[in-house]
Amino acid sequence: MIDTHTHIYLEEFDNDREATVARAKEAGVKHLVLPNVDISTVEPMYQLHDAHPRYTSMAMGLHPTEIKEDFNATLAQIEALLNERRFVAIGEIGIDLYWDATFREEQHEAFATQVEWAVDMDLPIIIHCRNGLDDILQVFSRFKRLPAGVFHSFGGSIDDIRRIRRYGDFFFGINGIVTFKKSQVPSILPEIGLDRILLETDSPYLAPVPFRGKRNESSYIPYIAECIAKSLGSTTEEVSLQTDANAAQLFNLQQ
Repeated sequence: MIDTHTHIYLEEFDNDREATVARAKEAGVKHLVLPNVDISTVEPMYQLHDAHPRYTSMAMGLHPTEIKEDFNATLAQIEALLNERRFVAIGEIGIDLYWDATFREEQHEAFATQVEWAVDMDLPIIIHCRNGLDDILQVFSRFKRLPAGVFHSFGGSIDDIRRIRRYGDFFFGINGIVTFKKSQVPSILPEIGLDRILLETDSPYLAPVPFRGKRNESSYIPYIAECIAKSLGSTTEEVSLQTDANAAQLFNLQQ
């Protein structure tokens, strides 16, 4: 199993980061993809990757909630890093209007700029979308060609999936939300199909049942895989094998 979206480089893990990695390995998680958040998270992400260079891969981008008036200057700093290391994606990037829509237009421009980087570098994108699908598709409509990508932490409707697919054959990141009692995610999994699902935790957020409300970590991926398997009438092993292949395809990982 591959955790395609985890932030265990954040301060929430400062007291037990190595133990967290060890627990993930013990749980059968064989690789971690680390998406960046902002300038302040670059160095801790680098440090974790340098400590586990074969076990982790990195993505570079500017998270939409971190976009303010000076976003162009911040983007310039982020762009300068793209030739510094090997990254498997541009991310996480996107639109988030859940908390604050003040910088909506700035989010549009920052997202478009980072999609352009992905096109130019032939890298996939990791898309954060919260109350922002209309805006993301509006940005997509500017492009004649879009990169491959994943809609991270996807919790939309069947109609949302179909709207997204008019723009490309995207993957969908499924995390602990799928285990929540009132979640609609299990019902949309057949529409997505196992060949377009990626496993993720979004650690330290969105811990699956039975850990809901606690700090999330990559070792909880099996709970997510098991719930997906039940929803699709499949087995956890089949989910693991197919989602690993999906992650390897999207992020060009060596299995």
